[in-house]
Amino acid sequence: MNIQNNPLENIQTHDWNKERLDKIKELMPDLFTNEGKLNTNELKKLVDPDSVSETERYEFRWFGKSKAKREAFTPTDATLIYDEARSVNPTESENLIIEGENLNVLKLLSNSYREKVKCIYIDPPYNTGNDFVYSDKFNQDKKEYWEDAEVTENGYRIDTNVETDGRFHSNWLNMMYSRLLIARQLLREDGVMFISIDDNEVHHLRKLCDEVFGEENFVAEFIWKSRQNKDNRTITGVSVDHEYIICYTRNFEHRALKGSERKIEQYANPDNDPRGLWVSANMVGLKSELERPNLHYDLIDPKSGINYSRPTMGWRYDKNTMNRLISEERILWPQLSEGRPRRKVFLNELDENLPGFSSIVGNGIFTRNGTSEIEQLFKQRVFDFPKPSTIIAELIDQVVENGDIVLDFFAGSGPTGQAVLNISQQNGRLINYILVQLSEATDEKSEAYNAGYKKISDITIERNKRVIKIIEKELQDKADKKKEELPFDVAAEQTQRYGKSGLGFKVFKLVKSNFPRVEFAPDPEKTEDENIELLKKYIRDKEAQLVSAFNRDELITEILIKNGFKLNYTLTKKEEFKKNEILFATDGEKETLICLDVVIANETAEHFKTHIDQKLIVLERALDTTKKWNLKHYMGEKFKAF
Repeated sequence: MNIQNNPLENIQTHDWNKERLDKIKELMPDLFTNEGKLNTNELKKLVDPDSVSETERYEFRWFGKSKAKREAFTPTDATLIYDEARSVNPTESENLIIEGENLNVLKLLSNSYREKVKCIYIDPPYNTGNDFVYSDKFNQDKKEYWEDAEVTENGYRIDTNVETDGRFHSNWLNMMYSRLLIARQLLREDGVMFISIDDNEVHHLRKLCDEVFGEENFVAEFIWKSRQNKDNRTITGVSVDHEYIICYTRNFEHRALKGSERKIEQYANPDNDPRGLWVSANMVGLKSELERPNLHYDLIDPKSGINYSRPTMGWRYDKNTMNRLISEERILWPQLSEGRPRRKVFLNELDENLPGFSSIVGNGIFTRNGTSEIEQLFKQRVFDFPKPSTIIAELIDQVVENGDIVLDFFAGSGPTGQAVLNISQQNGRLINYILVQLSEATDEKSEAYNAGYKKISDITIERNKRVIKIIEKELQDKADKKKEELPFDVAAEQTQRYGKSGLGFKVFKLVKSNFPRVEFAPDPEKTEDENIELLKKYIRDKEAQLVSAFNRDELITEILIKNGFKLNYTLTKKEEFKKNEILFATDGEKETLICLDVVIANETAEHFKTHIDQKLIVLERALDTTKKWNLKHYMGEKFKAF
């Protein structure tokens, strides 16, 4: 008898309603929702079909879907700040690790990184009955999130989602739906998304992705044999040893994956054909004469006159195509009529790669390999069941080229970062990553917590830091062994070609906006005029706080992010301005001048009345009415005041 799950079970009478509902569900499960609740409309249709009026159409619906979609496209008033102390070689890389709630972070990235990301890989929390889902309590006025997320430094505990919850599937779908909607905006036209998932939600995730990306953009549902040994704890009699990796592309017109490499050793040129290496290919067809009569005919060698009778299933080509192949001398003719002519296929006419198989990825890579990676890096198990970086590398290597960006907004322990770093080193391509991880607290009884990692994001950062150190040591050892100058080394060669080694990252944290927020509440015991004066004082104090207490670098970051700048921006002081500090900001694509002085001098304002070729951003408080009107009048949309 288990009284822990339901303490009232032994002191209440029998629940006849539950028994009756269970009996109905046993007999007619179609009357119940996916969450196990009785669908009263379906019951009404059973009793009196005419009593229910509805328009039927194919759609995927769940509780909270509309709200999740609205939430996805609601602007955020949060921002990101640079964490220099936890960054590694920040000038050598454009890699980013962002600590914070991922929906908020995706919204902040959606302007500056829109259609810039080539590949997204995520390993979201699986909906297994005890797993958590991300709670969307991150608005500026939601005190719980901001206190939990960093202010208290205890990490952000997130909601449980147990099977006894009537919205078990809906909670998970809502969490995924809003994030996928924004993530799609970040993908390039030829971008590809991979999502790891198990049996619990794979069918729902497919339908969800069909809606977000479009059914026509589905690429494959890869199967990964993730376990090597049987699970003896199973109660079904089946030991599940696989997971899935769903793949969608932004636009099906672009080939999503490279496929497997061709085995060039199979190609030869024994007859010295000037068209180069070739292999012979089968020309026997796959259709009966009833299905494709135009493929059923005798084939005659025009030189020898040998007649090769039609195969049972015909040829692969009709007569016109076959005659063209004959005239181009692409047919290999057997010496005997019993043989089957074959076709020459030339290597230089084919795509570099072949399609891969969808039945399996990560052959020989198991979950335990991910655990071994963690243990080797940290000398202890600080994270449970991480994905092996090798299988992530296998996936993204199918997609990326030099200079591409890979995004993972469920970063976990950070294996995607390790995968990208290894690909860059092994294949001579400089790939950049963006990792996003919630500052979720680690269990106080865990090895991670005892080792000093109070949040999972601490593990994400430390893992990638350690990977970089290992790669740097390997490169140095290689250079020392060769006793050659570093420019001949792989990393140095990449630095010469692309400007940065890629062995580093910048850390950013999600925080409240630097700009004043309206948190004023009128005093019911005061008059309307008194409350108006209180409001005016409140606004003055907030504006003064912005001017006197703000961190300049943090405010610049927020202003630039919300003006569409990527996080790799640089700042250069413009020495020609003597009365104000004017900075030139650029991320390689966008550029602007920015000034955070508390007063814009007359000389500066007069300068921009005649120099309207560049954009300018200033603090609104720094301008009087005349200066603001003049700058707006002369510069138009190129002028902004915050």
